[in-house]
Amino acid sequence: MSHTATFDDVWKLFQETAAQMRETDRLVKENTAQMRETDRKFQETERLVKENAAQMRETYQRLRETDRLVKDVSRQVGNLTGKWGQFVENLVAPGCQTLFAERGIPVHQVYQRVKANLDDGRTMEIDILVVNTGAVVLVEVKSTLTVADVRDHLDRLGQFKAFFPRYRDCRVMGAVAGITTEEDAGRFAKKQGLFVMVQSGENVVLANEPGFQPKTW
Repeated sequence: MSHTATFDDVWKLFQETAAQMRETDRLVKENTAQMRETDRKFQETERLVKENAAQMRETYQRLRETDRLVKDVSRQVGNLTGKWGQFVENLVAPGCQTLFAERGIPVHQVYQRVKANLDDGRTMEIDILVVNTGAVVLVEVKSTLTVADVRDHLDRLGQFKAFFPRYRDCRVMGAVAGITTEEDAGRFAKKQGLFVMVQSGENVVLANEPGFQPKTW
């Protein structure tokens, strides 16, 4: 049996439709506001990305400049260190002949910066090499002599004849020299049988006692 719509039915349907339209309008407005906020946030993010990219480019340029400055300073320090080391060696070398002769070691030649290479790629450099027909003295020169420097020189003395076989039949002795010498380094060097050369005024002298007997290799 068919049902005839009454005015109340139509009015109720109209009200429900109007309510749905209002809800739809509210949702549209809400979504529009969210889209605007999303767009604003996107634009802000894009601005920050561009700003960060600019800062990163600037930071990269600064890092490159810093790296260049560090390399330049390192090069200058290296040059200065090399010149200072050569200056110290030039200060010590002239006194070697007299000092070792006074200890019963005649000196025929004094060489500076003596280098040797082995086939396996190992290298050795002697700051000052004092030579006569039967004896060789290896002198390690430092601006400040430390215990570690003495240990390195002892290793060098142990390997010397492998690098310089021409001196295999010679007595090999060691000496260390420093413009300044750490107290422990001087004591340790003497205990290990090395000559210790120190600065005294404008001259270089041996700090070993008169009866000192050097170790030979």
